[in-house]
Formats: sequence, C-alpha cells, structure tokens
Amino acid sequence: MNDAVAPGPLTDWLRREVPQVAVGTAPVTVDAVSGGHSNLTYRITDAAGRRYALRRPPTGMVLATAHDMGREWRFISALAPTAVPVPPPVAFCADPDVIGAEFYLTEFVDGDVLGDEASGLLLAPQARATAGVDLIDVLADLHAVDPDAVGLTDLRRPGRYLERQLRRWHRQVHESAVEDLTAVDAAHARLVERAAVLAPSEPCIAHGDFRPGNLAFGPDGRVRAVFDWELAAIGDPLADLGWLIASWGKPGDDVPPTIPGPSLVEGYPDRAELVARYAERSGRDLAALQHELDVYVAFARWRSACIGAGVYSRYAAGVMGGRAEADGGAARLASLQAQAEAALAALES
Repeated sequence: MNDAVAPGPLTDWLRREVPQVAVGTAPVTVDAVSGGHSNLTYRITDAAGRRYALRRPPTGMVLATAHDMGREWRFISALAPTAVPVPPPVAFCADPDVIGAEFYLTEFVDGDVLGDEASGLLLAPQARATAGVDLIDVLADLHAVDPDAVGLTDLRRPGRYLERQLRRWHRQVHESAVEDLTAVDAAHARLVERAAVLAPSEPCIAHGDFRPGNLAFGPDGRVRAVFDWELAAIGDPLADLGWLIASWGKPGDDVPPTIPGPSLVEGYPDRAELVARYAERSGRDLAALQHELDVYVAFARWRSACIGAGVYSRYAAGVMGGRAEADGGAARLASLQAQAEAALAALES
C-alpha cells in the first residue's frame, strides 16, 4: 500500500464522487511521479486504463501558509478556459479523512518535463529554440490574464507582493532545520531596502515557480501544460521572469542556476533572448526596468535558498513519501548557501 495515497479509500471516494473515473472491483493503481520536492504527485490509472494526476501535501511538516490544495485547485480551474495550458481539472477533495489530506485530481498530460540538464537532450536540436520561445509566450499569456475576470479577486492581498514575499519566506526559513542562516539574513536585509524603492508593479497571476521543470513539452518544443501551482498568487510579473532567469543557466556562468535545467545543453536560447521575447510579447519595457529585474533575479536566488531550507527540513524529517537524499542533504545545504551568497553579492555590487 502507498502510505501517502491509499488506493482503497481513494477508490471508494472516486466511486462515490467522480463518476467519470472508471472504478472496477479492484482499487485504482497509484504510482509516484518522479520529481518535485514539496507537494506530492501521483499517477492514478483507472479500470479503463485512463490516467490522472493526483496532488497532495507532504505527509508531515506542513507549514500554515503552504501546501494549500484548495488554492492550487482554484488557480488551475480558473485558468482552464484561458490560453494558458493547464492540466484539465477533474475533481477536488476537501475531506482529509479520505487519504489523510486534501487533494485534487486532473487529467494526466503526457510530455517531456525538462527538469535537469540531461533532460535538455530529450528535445531535438530544432525543437530547443521553440521550447524557449514557447515557454516565454506561455508566461506572457499567464500575466495577461485578468485575475478579476477569472474569479480570483478575493486572492488579492494588500501591500506590495515583493515585500509580502520577503516577510513570508524569511519567517518560514527560520522555522527550518538549517542552522546557519547568516547569508540568508544578510541578503534579506538588502532585499528589504531595495524593494522599498521599487516602483509599484501591476498585479497579475504569478505562478511562483515557472521553469521548464514544471512544464510538459511536446516533441515539437511546444508547452502542453504548466504544473505545480502551489506557489501561485496574485503577484508581480517580474517575480516570475526573475525566477525563470535565475534558473536558466548557461555553460560558463560564474554563478550556478538556482535549479540546473535544460538550458545548460546547446540549442536553447540565452537569457537575453528570453527577456527580449518577453518584452515583445508582454509589451513591457524591460530596458527601462532592467534595474528592477536585477533585483528580482537576486530575490529569486534568495527565495531559492529559503525553499531549499524547507525541502531539506522535510527530507531530514522523512516526510517526503518515503524518498530520501543519499548524502543526507549536504549538497542541498551547500546549494542554498551558495544561492544566498550570490544574491547578497549581486545586491551589494
């Protein structure tokens, strides 16, 4: 039996609540999907062989403001009728007694998830440039969606998005198991200073973790679906763009990317091309906003360190659905320190 998603109780709930899922006499099949370090994703196969994706929180150490399945569900459901490709929503379960937590079900979208350097080779050379262009177009389409028009008005929050994010992640990183937060705290102090003088941003739907590892690509390089909406908010478009740029590593970079991805392979656009395409597609004058974008890239590196601290803590506590890290998390600790130091260096230059 899967400890995080018990097939029997799940099957009983599907039989009662989701008639479109074919439930036979045996429980549905539940398989963990590789990848992801926070909310857990499982592939569900019904009696007719149709596949679905199930998302649930980690099995423990769930922070008060994180891992909200209902919030993820709302963003996916709101975006389903728009130009933004999301997995088609199927059902949401608010009853934690079914599998031990709230969860939701979507259709399973096939495609290549480009979550590391090696995955960059999954696309043929001619499709790699397309992938870079299309993911930027999808990001611009996301930021063009009016949150009020798709029913997300109540998710707006007072104050500036960046300042809220700095408060939230600084609080959460100090709840982690990481002992040395010197660089994290120093970068946070500089970011607070820089954020206070930035021009107000226009509110948009911000994904919060937009990068190739959270997208499914077809063999032609086109984006088929955007996954992992747990960090989504009514936020700032430059936060999403800065996060993508910080993760978009290229050979020879002085600072490693926040998350190694496919762009380390030949054939993918460079960062300047991504920024230029976003400016063209979104209509935003990024030449005039380059100073602000630099701050958001530094923020992305700092936030990556904070996220890494939370992931390290969950692995150390054994609440990642039975997964473990071979080195006990030493590499993750080193990475988060490097990103915090890189953010501080950029802000002091």
